[in-house]
Amino acid sequence: MADPKGFITTPRQTPTRRPVDVRIQDWREVYEPQSFEHLQKQAGRCMDCGIPFCHSGCPLGNLIPEWNDLIWHGDTHEAIDRLHATNNFPEFTGRLCPAPCESACVVAINQDAVTIKQVELRIVEEAFATGDVKPLIPDRLTGKTIAVIGSGPAGLAAAQQLTRAGHTVAVYERAAKIGGLLRYGIPEFKMEKHILDRRLEQMEREGTRFRPGVDVGGELTGSALRKKFDAIILAIGATAWRDLTIPGRELVGVYQAMEYLPWGNAQALGEVETPLINVVGKHVVILGGGDTGADCLGTVIRQGAASVTQLEIMPRPSDERPVSQPWPTYPMIYRVSSAHEEKDNRIFSVSTEEFLGDRNGNLRAIKIVETEFIDGKFEPIPGSHREIPADFVFLAMGFTGPERSPLLDQLGVGLDEQGNILRDANFAANDDGVFVAGDAGRGQSLIVWAIAEGRSTASAVDRYLTGDTQLPFPIEPTTRQLIV
Repeated sequence: MADPKGFITTPRQTPTRRPVDVRIQDWREVYEPQSFEHLQKQAGRCMDCGIPFCHSGCPLGNLIPEWNDLIWHGDTHEAIDRLHATNNFPEFTGRLCPAPCESACVVAINQDAVTIKQVELRIVEEAFATGDVKPLIPDRLTGKTIAVIGSGPAGLAAAQQLTRAGHTVAVYERAAKIGGLLRYGIPEFKMEKHILDRRLEQMEREGTRFRPGVDVGGELTGSALRKKFDAIILAIGATAWRDLTIPGRELVGVYQAMEYLPWGNAQALGEVETPLINVVGKHVVILGGGDTGADCLGTVIRQGAASVTQLEIMPRPSDERPVSQPWPTYPMIYRVSSAHEEKDNRIFSVSTEEFLGDRNGNLRAIKIVETEFIDGKFEPIPGSHREIPADFVFLAMGFTGPERSPLLDQLGVGLDEQGNILRDANFAANDDGVFVAGDAGRGQSLIVWAIAEGRSTASAVDRYLTGDTQLPFPIEPTTRQLIV
């Protein structure tokens, strides 16, 4: 157990964020350094509860009380071993996961939860700093070959697990660099890309082979993959974005969030001097109140927009946990991200009815209306229409499933009614050695679910290839009926 009275005597305290007027001048991560002594006090708030519900709150089953206790006692070496036992990439989840474990923390029944996410992050950062993160090279090779299509967190987790099991793994990515949305969708101020690169270096030293810039399904067909590899893992994500087909959608200035965010990252990394989509001095509207919308907001602020407004069709959430979402569920409450600290101009309960353009086909404004939820649908409130000036609109309304690429037909996989790739209880899409990991089979979800699915898929593939496995199988997949 950590500090027996820590949850009583020590208040929850997260690391300090850099001053707003300072951090919006650069693209670096927003948090100030945290002393190890402060971290130990926060870990000491873990109360050694009889049933640690944080385990069930975390899809990976992270051994949270164990590494909290180890940090309290200053044993960083054992702490990283316990953390890596369930999570391949705690430096990603420690920055990007919304921490359902904290919502399930027993302390959170009537107090502020333990800062689980921050303890997790500092454990792995301490480990990288002291050289405790080393390549785990397999003792022998099995001779089996596996292709992983997609290099997001699900694909990377599956690849690392299978490489360590002795298989020869190649990860294919259509973009110019490995990382998927970790590289191209997550802004630099949330996770600097050298964090990703150092983990990829470890994986390369372990033996994972990376193949960026390859159009799988085009230049490399499904039949060619079958001839070359003993198993194939589809970890292509749910990148088919949700659109808004209203009048004016064709106007210049209306973009999807994922058409915009990669340019912000390129600018942050100095890869381009002037991004193709650049909002400096412009009026911007963001449609969508989730994490992607907040990512757009922080990027817009750093590019120097004249104004930015974020719209959400749902009502403003409450500040407290709703009665309908009791502990230990993850509640829908009002949250303020680091980007909202920098500029919070959110408008709730509104719907966009039309994009308005000038005579040259450029966006000039949007027409919105206030809404109320009646009989299961949003109804406009009469007399509440108005316009908001806008040179750019970014659609951050989520994703509907995997893209319908030729590869899916080439491999003969099916889709469910939501458009996700069908798989069975062993993550298999068919009997020919094709498996599905992450959002491609689950639908749009969290990074922690993607890593858990990647680890479980790796276990299933290892068993398929060898008849047995020692790899963990942390979760069961979501399975649905085939569209006929």
